[in-house]
Amino acid sequence: MKVQSYLSFEGRCDEALGFYKKALGAEVVQLMRYSEAPAPEPSDNADASCGGAMPSPDKVMHAVVRIGETELMASDGRCSGQPEFKGVMLALTASTDAEARQWFDALADGGQVMQPLMKTFFTSSFGMLNDRFGVSWLLVVHLAS
Repeated sequence: MKVQSYLSFEGRCDEALGFYKKALGAEVVQLMRYSEAPAPEPSDNADASCGGAMPSPDKVMHAVVRIGETELMASDGRCSGQPEFKGVMLALTASTDAEARQWFDALADGGQVMQPLMKTFFTSSFGMLNDRFGVSWLLVVHLAS
């Protein structure tokens, strides 16, 4: 069994993928736009199940992005312009304090720091933030046991 996160950026997926490429060295391994989807059959009632009209053809229908050893899936969703990532946090484990600082600062650009990156009783660097898209991140340095 495999569980993966699927993020709906509500119309800002291209911008988010570009941001994560720059901030984390993410690699887009798959990207399909709505223009690549076959036209629905009139009897499919596809619009009703998606909550209305199909998004613009240039919007991202589905993407897979690799960050380190992890793959996340993403899309533009319904293109409401209001992504919400409540109650979920992505944890990013760095090998060194310098790596944690680099990622933290990059993700914090245009976002909001919830817990500054700092030394704690359980690790040499720990911090939490919401990035510019509202995705919550927890950064920690892995300490060898």
